[in-house]
Amino acid sequence: GSIKTGSSSKNTNRKNGGSNNNNKNNHVDFPTLIDSDDIAYFFNEGDLDGLHWALSNIFARSERNPNPNEIVHSLPQQITSRGGGSTYTSKYKLEMDIEQVDYLAEHLKDKKLSTFLRDQVRPILQQVHDNIPSLDQLHRTAGLYAFRPDDKSAGISTIYNKVLHHTNFEELKDENGNLIPLLNPDLNIAKIQRQWFGEDEDHAHPGILIIDDILSPTALQRIRQLMLESTVWFQTKMPVKFGGYVGSYIDDGLHDRILLQLAFELHKAFPRIMQGHPLKYLWAYKYDSEYTGINLHADEAAVNVNLWLTPDDANLDPNSGGLVVFTAKPPEDWDFEKYNTDTEFVVEELLRPTNFANVTVPHKQNRAVIFDSALFHQTDVY
Repeated sequence: GSIKTGSSSKNTNRKNGGSNNNNKNNHVDFPTLIDSDDIAYFFNEGDLDGLHWALSNIFARSERNPNPNEIVHSLPQQITSRGGGSTYTSKYKLEMDIEQVDYLAEHLKDKKLSTFLRDQVRPILQQVHDNIPSLDQLHRTAGLYAFRPDDKSAGISTIYNKVLHHTNFEELKDENGNLIPLLNPDLNIAKIQRQWFGEDEDHAHPGILIIDDILSPTALQRIRQLMLESTVWFQTKMPVKFGGYVGSYIDDGLHDRILLQLAFELHKAFPRIMQGHPLKYLWAYKYDSEYTGINLHADEAAVNVNLWLTPDDANLDPNSGGLVVFTAKPPEDWDFEKYNTDTEFVVEELLRPTNFANVTVPHKQNRAVIFDSALFHQTDVY
């Protein structure tokens, strides 16, 4: 999972409030997609209720809703262009969907939903999966597969990239309704912040932090359960061009209150690092071990927080599978769009002159990597 923060200010006339009363919300003109400035606005106001209210209502009116009578908006172009459309897929994406359906069918307490997933959803996914040609026959689309008439006849359009199960996990609370912190209470906050600003002579790389056991055990278990269960993994990549991973995003279903609570807690826990940088975006990825991960890039933000949830025993090489952060920072006068789309330019002008100096962080469950968003980074080999 990742959290991105950045500087932002915005005036908005969007109504705040935590109510999900359908009659009330029917009179609100919700947009098709919330943008990062809107997220930052609610965050700056300290309005978790309002942020969740906006995210959940926009999402409920989208094509992700399996009830066609409740759909108000078609998927916006921003979502389909990043791989979240409903008319195409990839073989690895369907394999991940099938694995999740099998997991839910076995573990959900809702037996009616379990039966539906096992007896109706899974056979359709499997049938379409078996119809997908090999990658060498999908060269024109770089591995993406557009659904064909027989796939649609099988019912793929009624289940694919639909929110068939959403955890909607609340914040952690005790029996009296008081919030239970998600972060590990034993974190040395003062030391961590000194390391960020280069005030700790034993820390070699200011602007890059590695924090182990960042979440409490209860929070780790709950957030991992969310990722295992919620069917909000809508994005697929072109496997031939970009590798094999599926994505889930705050503006497209990944908005459980516990995740928003985590973002607020991080901001409050590290005031020197986060000051002036409200939440801008939040996302999560799952990777297929037969492909590569995320390519070299930087993010248009101030601070990135990456957190690994997968158990250590799932990583066959404990010295890999994490993140590579290159330490050379691009000049401030570089154009973000140019250098983030021209990786050859970045390699030759920025990374090679420093002999590709980097901090390579191996995967470890409950480990966070916090770093300056301007630094180029990529998934380590796995």
